[in-house]
Parts: sequence; C-alpha cells; structure tokens
Amino acid sequence: MQSLTLTDPTAAPTYGDGPLSRWCSKALYEPRDQVFVRLTLRMVATQIVAMSALYAAVRFAPVPAWIPMAAYFALWGWLTPPVILMLHCTMHRPFIRNPKWLDKAHPFAMSFFFGIPMGYREHHMGMHHVEDNMGDDLSSTMRYRRDSFAHFLVYFVRFFFLSVVELPLYLARRRRTAMARRAIFGELAHEAIIVGAILIDWRFGVAAFLAPYVTCRFMMMVGNWGQHAFVNTSRKNNGISNSITCINSTYNKRAFNDGYHIGHHLKANRHWTEMPGDFLANQEAYAREGALVFEGLDFFLVSVLLWLGRYDVLARRFVRLDGPRSDEDVIEMLKERVKPVRSWPAERIDAATAA
Repeated sequence: MQSLTLTDPTAAPTYGDGPLSRWCSKALYEPRDQVFVRLTLRMVATQIVAMSALYAAVRFAPVPAWIPMAAYFALWGWLTPPVILMLHCTMHRPFIRNPKWLDKAHPFAMSFFFGIPMGYREHHMGMHHVEDNMGDDLSSTMRYRRDSFAHFLVYFVRFFFLSVVELPLYLARRRRTAMARRAIFGELAHEAIIVGAILIDWRFGVAAFLAPYVTCRFMMMVGNWGQHAFVNTSRKNNGISNSITCINSTYNKRAFNDGYHIGHHLKANRHWTEMPGDFLANQEAYAREGALVFEGLDFFLVSVLLWLGRYDVLARRFVRLDGPRSDEDVIEMLKERVKPVRSWPAERIDAATAA
C-alpha cells in the first residue's frame, strides 16, 4: 500500500468572536459553514460593484465596449468555481437554520450573480445522485467515448438544449413533482432575466448574464465529464467503479475538496473537511476496488488531457494505490475505461460493498 501525504484542507477557516461569527453560531446548522456566509457576502458585494461598473463602462466610458466586457468576464471566471462548490456543499447538507427565507433565497442569489443553473439542485439531487451516471442520468458519460472532444461536444449540446425538457419529465415520472416545477420555472426565470438585461443594453446583458449562463453550463459539463470519464464495467456500480478522485491540487483548496468525488458519491452529505481523512481511512478499500486516483490534477485538466490524448501525463499523475505499475500498464487500463459502455448491470451505490 502506497504511503500518501495529503495537502488538501482538513479544517474550515476560523474567525474571531465578532458580530458575524456570533450570528453564524446561532443561524447555521453547522458552525464550520461560516466560511460560506463570508464567501457569499464577499461575492455579492464584489458582483454588485462589478456589474455596476460594467454597465457604466459600456454605456458611458470612452473605450471600446469589449474591454470592460472582457474584464468583467475574466473576473467572473476567477470568482465562480468556489461559489458553485459552495452551493454544491449546501445542497447536500442543511445550511441556514434561521431565517429560513434566507436559506431558500441563497441559491437564487448566487444563480443571479454567477449564471449558475437554476435547476442545478434539481438535476444534481433529483437525478445525478439517484442514477449515479447510469443510463437514466441525463448527464451520464457512459455512452460516449470520453477521450473524444467531438463526443463531448455532442454530450454538451444535447444536455444544454434538451435538459430543460428532459429533466422535468424525468422528475415528473419519478413523482418528484415539486422538483419538476422548480426546474421549469427556475429555467424560465433565468432566461427571462437574460432577455431583460439584453433589452436594457445588449453589451451589458451578454457580458453579465448570457456569457456566464452558457460558460457555466459548459464548464460544469466539462467537470462532470472528467469526474466520470473512466468506467470499470468489470466491477459493480458501487460509487467507485465509475468515478475518480483528485488529491493534492490547488483546485481542492479553492473549491472545498471537490476532487474527492468517489468519497462524495459514497456519502453525499459528508462534510468537505472530512474528505481527505475518509480517503486515507479507506485507502485499502479503494485499492481493492480498483479506484482511480490522480495527484495534482483536477477534473477539468483530466478532461483536457483526455481530449489531447495525453495519457502519458495521466499515467504519471496516477496514484498506484495497489503497488508499483508501469506507465504502459496504467495507460492500457485508462484507455480501456474510456470506451463507450453499451451495457452494464444497473446496480446502485452500495457503500457497504465498497468499504
């Protein structure tokens, strides 16, 4: 068994005993989630200033409109990943206990400022974790060749244009009618905001709302592609055989240990600070089940390396949990696992089997 040292965060930031900390101690279900409250306040304040500056610049500044539009988009691109993963964490665990309205409003505010899909929760909680990347999951990667960018484009375009219809239909068939309604009205509301902003000023609307709307969905699908790029049909679908984990990456420090995707699928409500410890505690089970773990990469880089055919880089970053293996052996195994999957017994996650 390989001895690993993890550098990913294992504790939430701590703060002094100020008014905000005292409010958080009363208002939150989990004191460690004060980091999310502070992140939200910073991001809302930043985006209000940035959007106001963008509008003023494209309307009144004596510079080409593309300059403030590009500057805004660059800032948005830097700020968005932690916000998405904050929402990911707070949809799996209770967040704000009191006032309840603030807990309900929080994801909508983040969607407004950052272009995050209004139906993110409904797809992720109502479908993705239920189906676990199997055939009925609209974001399933299995039917595609995961080292083909052309296949990814088909995957993205299909989900982008059809999920607005297919997701509510799926939820309705599963009798998750409240989720289906939220998915429909959330998407319509989001699109109405985009149209309204474009009507006010098309340059402002495109930079502040339309470009984030499209780009956010594209990057989320790139991430999901990397998370579920390798499928091991020789094993049961136990949460390990169709997902990967990325350790010791800058991305984990910025995005609340999102790289520990296998551990997340095994226990979706595990707190992000506990992910590295859980991985180390179950390292032997990961090795036994043939889990794929990469060091120093994130899911987006995994996707890009696959599209570029850089299996040599993936092999060098591959963590040999079960002992020494040649790069050639690893590459052969990785190439086998990215092939389209035509059939695989649709078995559900079984954490007891995995661990």
